[in-house]
Amino acid sequence: MKTYIWQRPGWPQFHYSLDGLHEAIQGIALKLGKIDGKMAHLDAAAINDALVDVLIEEAIKTSEIEGEYISRPDVMSSIKNKLGLNERKVRIQDKRAQGVVDMMLAARESYREPLTDKMLFEWHLMLMSSSLLPNLEIGTWRTHTEPMQIVSRAHGQWKVHYEAPPSNRVPGEMKAFIDWFNDTMPGRPHSFEFAPVRAAIAHLYFECIHPFEDGNRRIGRAIAEKALSQGYGHPILLSLSKAIELDKKRYYHELNKASYSNEVTSWVHYFIDLIIKAQNDIESQIDFILSKAKFFDEFEQELNERQLKVIRKMMSYGTKGFEGGMTAKKFIQIAGTSKATATRDLQHLTSLGIFKPIGKGRSVRYNLILGEFVI
Repeated sequence: MKTYIWQRPGWPQFHYSLDGLHEAIQGIALKLGKIDGKMAHLDAAAINDALVDVLIEEAIKTSEIEGEYISRPDVMSSIKNKLGLNERKVRIQDKRAQGVVDMMLAARESYREPLTDKMLFEWHLMLMSSSLLPNLEIGTWRTHTEPMQIVSRAHGQWKVHYEAPPSNRVPGEMKAFIDWFNDTMPGRPHSFEFAPVRAAIAHLYFECIHPFEDGNRRIGRAIAEKALSQGYGHPILLSLSKAIELDKKRYYHELNKASYSNEVTSWVHYFIDLIIKAQNDIESQIDFILSKAKFFDEFEQELNERQLKVIRKMMSYGTKGFEGGMTAKKFIQIAGTSKATATRDLQHLTSLGIFKPIGKGRSVRYNLILGEFVI
């Protein structure tokens, strides 16, 4: 019979070693300073662009990890509505997008505040109000008598990976968790020396309880980012979910492995590596935004509205690049122009070194050269 972490003596005490991690932890702090320095070179509009881009990725990826695919345009509109960046509020069709954005921004804006059950209930209401699951308990701890199990289906049979504490234990477990989280905040009696370590333990601790009927992992990631923001004294700019989504298999493997023992060194090492990957991605996004700003400083006056419209469309795909490159056909569709005009515009952009042609003849496509980025 499996013995889960919450059934072991000493729960909820976690044991881990930081041997070999101090350089990585210091590197996270140094990288944070480097990112903040780069942000200081952005104007207000570019800072908003960076924030919106990161929040979009976090909202999309935190849902995709759980098998939900929400509307990217609705996510973007929701974020801009909440941040006051739309001249007029845009009507949101996908209410799931609205819910995840509301939850993320509420967590971000309240990062200084102690955690409370009321706060978690509000996050859950925001996140799950548009859920299609029947009879879902929303805005409250789970109460069903059936075991809360994490399962998968393999070779025609269900496999139980983890079973959380029974529902009648959840209120007590969550009181202990909330007390622990608040008692380990900076300036409190048992504050952590290193914010990334506290974030790792906070995420694992919450996931082991699994207090809600659904939405636990999305809220658990928000709690981890809250812990990081508290530790560094301001809302951090990164997407843990995007980093997790790149290797979901390892995330589930490490989480599952950590759910059987109070010794969680492997989990802490994994989570710190995850933070580093998320930071590297954010730095790349900021470099991309800086490259965009430099591009418009250099070329905006030399380009016509058609060319600018096409380039902005390509830039909107970010560092992942404009899939398939630009073609004459795509240019015509985006700019709403004739083939002859599109051909002249493409030639002009190529002569300026903005576009780099790949291939020849009818199969030619163009990449946008943006400093170190090719999109």
